[in-house]
Amino acid sequence: MYNSDTEVLFPVRAIPGLKGLRGEKWDQLIDFILNDANESEKLAFVLMIVRLVGCSGCNADSFRAMRGCTKCAQQSIRRYRGEDIDLLKLFEKSKIEIDNRNKGFES
Repeated sequence: MYNSDTEVLFPVRAIPGLKGLRGEKWDQLIDFILNDANESEKLAFVLMIVRLVGCSGCNADSFRAMRGCTKCAQQSIRRYRGEDIDLLKLFEKSKIEIDNRNKGFES
């Protein structure tokens, strides 16, 4: 079964569907990513979601793939047991990782 919302990794186009799932700080992060973030910040957000959701373990025959990336990510964010500030810290950690990798390519 094929779902048009299923991709290999979490797609940027699905980010708006993550708004309103948690508190104000989470929604502010989503707004920032959608409106003001540069490409490396968007990539860091996607990396964070990929890790939280477990996109690397998903395959075309899985229940998660049948539901689609947006529904899968929404469920994972809703079920996340930490606070919004913990998610922001994960985002910052992903940003640092992306920035460090980008510096390696500039050399």
